[in-house]
Amino acid sequence: MEVGIKNVFGSIGEAVTKGEGKTKVSMLIMGFGQMLRGQILKGIAFLVSEVAFILYMILFGAKYCSKLGTLGDTVTQKVGRKTVYGDNSFLILLFSILTVFVIAAFILLWYLNIRDNLNQEKLLAQGKSLPSNKTVFESLFDKNFDKTLLALPVTGIFVFTVLPIIFMICVAFTNYDKNHQSPTNLFTWVGMANFKRLLSFGSSGIGSTFVQVLAWTLVWAFFATFIDYFLGLAVAMLINKKGVNFKRLWRTILVLTIAVPQFVSLLYIMKLFSNDGLLNGWMMKLGWISSPIQFWVDPMLARITIIVVNIWIGIPYMMLIATGLLMNIPEDLYESARIDGATGWQMFRSITLPYMLFVTGPFLLTQFTANLNNFNVIYLLTQGKPQSIRLAEKAGSTDLLVTWLYKMTVNDTNYCMAAVLGIMVFIVTAVVSLVVYNALPSVKDEEGFQ
Repeated sequence: MEVGIKNVFGSIGEAVTKGEGKTKVSMLIMGFGQMLRGQILKGIAFLVSEVAFILYMILFGAKYCSKLGTLGDTVTQKVGRKTVYGDNSFLILLFSILTVFVIAAFILLWYLNIRDNLNQEKLLAQGKSLPSNKTVFESLFDKNFDKTLLALPVTGIFVFTVLPIIFMICVAFTNYDKNHQSPTNLFTWVGMANFKRLLSFGSSGIGSTFVQVLAWTLVWAFFATFIDYFLGLAVAMLINKKGVNFKRLWRTILVLTIAVPQFVSLLYIMKLFSNDGLLNGWMMKLGWISSPIQFWVDPMLARITIIVVNIWIGIPYMMLIATGLLMNIPEDLYESARIDGATGWQMFRSITLPYMLFVTGPFLLTQFTANLNNFNVIYLLTQGKPQSIRLAEKAGSTDLLVTWLYKMTVNDTNYCMAAVLGIMVFIVTAVVSLVVYNALPSVKDEEGFQ
């Protein structure tokens, strides 16, 4: 990184102190040097980019960037029957961020223009000729085809991925909520106030709720990942065991549970376990219970039920993966272990489990990360309920961070706190992923299991 920055400033310094007049003029009028040296195509491309940037800033970008500090100060209001439109904080923030990207792209292009001028100078000083316009154009589909091919996807990533992420991060430092909706009510910067509220345990803070939801999120992700993993492995070993008949039938039955769309299955199960659902109805009819079991009303029971239901959903995936991997373990290892008098448990602990953990370590991490943000299972089963008066911001006892974020955004339009929560979800996911990833045997020693 440091070497790259030195090279950039070194090239600019060289252009200023040692560059030809054409190169120095190109620092103000991009493409000037290239056109005078006969590379018309390159020169026009650089010049058009500069003109487009100047027009963009004059007609569009500068107007929004000038209000970035306040996010607007003129409110839209009614004057008689006429609506006089004022500032729009949302558009000011969005287009200001876009303008920052445009400025950064222009600075990069300006540097490439300078470096190209210096390279042309060196080639001519060595007595070499510059590539013709035809050669430069053909290189876009030959030597530089990778740049041509990636130009549109990279632009799309910045516009549709990076820009929304930066926008969301910026929203976390504003008071953008249901009381500050543009253009009628402008929102503005509030600094770290939202983060302080999320992490504060006082009467005005929601730190206690955040800690409880975070704890349940981690507990849920742990059980949802490892129970499914070990039970799926056990089912795969059981079906693969010699002497078990109808192997294909058992695999087909298990796969059927994931063949049905998940949202259909989960909505059906939600109704099945409700107070007036089929399960409670039959148990009461048979006299096993006198009143309905509060599967979705009691917080602890609701959490246990969710984990159990997820086992039914998750085992088939792991069974299919484990079935293929178990077939790759050399049978000679088991034969040698049997000769040495090893029991079934000892062979599983010393051969099967180490191999499976080594190969599926990255998969386990992926599953754990996915379960941290497993929106479908939680929201389709309980919508985060049951509600609790001890939890702030309408958080429910079964809410994960991601479902709580969703409710803040869609139900309460509390975008600033939802943005803060989104940042915290990213931090938790990133920290857990990095720590676990660096501890995986398959990452520390790729050749270790032979």
